[in-house]
Amino acid sequence: MLDKLERLPADSILGLAAIAKADANPNKVDLTVGVYMNEDGVCPVFKAVKMAQAALQQEEVSKSYLPPAGVDAFNDGMQQLLFGAGHPALRDGRVSSVQAPGGCGALRIGAEIIFAAAPTAKVWVSDPTWPVHLPLLGSVGLEFETYRYYEPVSHGVNFDGMVEDLKRAQTGDVVLLHGCCHNPCGADLSLEQWGVVADMAEAQGFVPFVDIAYQGLGDGLEEDAAGLRLLAERVPEMIIAASCSKNMGLYRERTGAVMFVCQNRANAEALVSQALVAARRVYSMPPAHGALIAGRILSDQALDEIWRTELMDMCGRMNGLRTGLREKLEAASSRDFAFIEKEKGMFSFLGLSTKQAIRLREEYSVYMLDSSRINVAGVNARNIDYLAQSVASVL
Repeated sequence: MLDKLERLPADSILGLAAIAKADANPNKVDLTVGVYMNEDGVCPVFKAVKMAQAALQQEEVSKSYLPPAGVDAFNDGMQQLLFGAGHPALRDGRVSSVQAPGGCGALRIGAEIIFAAAPTAKVWVSDPTWPVHLPLLGSVGLEFETYRYYEPVSHGVNFDGMVEDLKRAQTGDVVLLHGCCHNPCGADLSLEQWGVVADMAEAQGFVPFVDIAYQGLGDGLEEDAAGLRLLAERVPEMIIAASCSKNMGLYRERTGAVMFVCQNRANAEALVSQALVAARRVYSMPPAHGALIAGRILSDQALDEIWRTELMDMCGRMNGLRTGLREKLEAASSRDFAFIEKEKGMFSFLGLSTKQAIRLREEYSVYMLDSSRINVAGVNARNIDYLAQSVASVL
C-alpha cells in the first residue's frame, strides 16, 4: 500500500530555507522563512518569556492534560489583547475562544466550524495570501474565491479592485482578512477601508474571518488591532485566528487561539462546544507550555509591561530596518524603494522578476522567494550593504 505513494516536493518556503542553510557562502543572506531575527541573526527568547518560564518550572507539579479549551488565563488574556478592555463584544459576552496549536491550529478549527455550519460556503482569500491558508482551510472541503488585494505597480492595496470583487460575496460566505502586517506583501488596509469592509459585511451578510498573527509588529498592539475591533463592533458574527508565535517569539511552542464573535452569549457558548468537538477529532488536546507562559505574561502586570516594552523595541527595529533598506537600495540602484518604508510587519515584495530572484540565489547567495518576497527581519547591519548591492546588480 505505502509503496504506491510518490515523493512530494518540499514546501516552497521551507525547502528554499533548507537550501540557504546548506549554502557555505559566508556572505549569504537568508530572507525566506517568516521568523524574527535580531542583529546577530538569532530568533531571540523574550526576557518576559524567560521569566514566566522560570516561574512555571518552579511551580509546575504535573504534566497532565490541559482542559480541552486550554488555559483560562491565556484565553482571557488573548481576548483582552485583541479586543481591548471594555469592547462591546466582550462586555456583552458575545466572544468565546479555544486555545489551539498555533495560528495554524486556530485556522483549521475555524475552517471546521465553517464547514459544519455551511458546507457550501465559499471562502474569499486575498490575492496574494499566505500560501498555507489554502490547504489549512481547504482540507475540510471548503471552496475558494479570490479578491484583488495587492497592486504590484503601486506596491499598495488595490482597494477599488478588492471592493469590486467582494461585491460578489454572498450571505453566508466567508471573507478571510489579514488583521495587520499582511503576509506576504506588507500592505495593510487603513482604518477607513476597514470601515468599508464592515459596511459590506453588514449589507451582504458575509462573515469576516480575521487572521491576526503579527499584532504589535506593525504600528503597535492597539493600532494593529483597530480594524478587527471595528469589525467586531459592527458585524453580528466573525471568526478570529490569533497567534503568539511572532509577538511573543513562541514559534515552536505552537500557541494560538480561535475566537468567535457571535450574536449573543448563548451562541458564543455553543461555538465553544462545536470547536471542542472539532479539536478532539483533529488534535485531541491542546499543547500546554506556550499557553501557560503567555497566560502568565498577560495576567501579570509586571511581566506584561516587560513584554510590551520588548515588543515595542522589536517593532521599532523592524521599522528602522525598512527605512535603512530603502535608503541602501535607492543609493545602490537609483530606483524608488519608498514603498518598503510604508509597509508594515515582516514582509515585502521587492518587485523583482522570478529570473532576478533566481540570479540572486545562484550568483550572490541572497535567498528570497521567486516572487521576491523577503523577510525584512532577516536584514541586519552586517548584511544590508551586501544585500542592496546584490539587488542592484540584477536590476
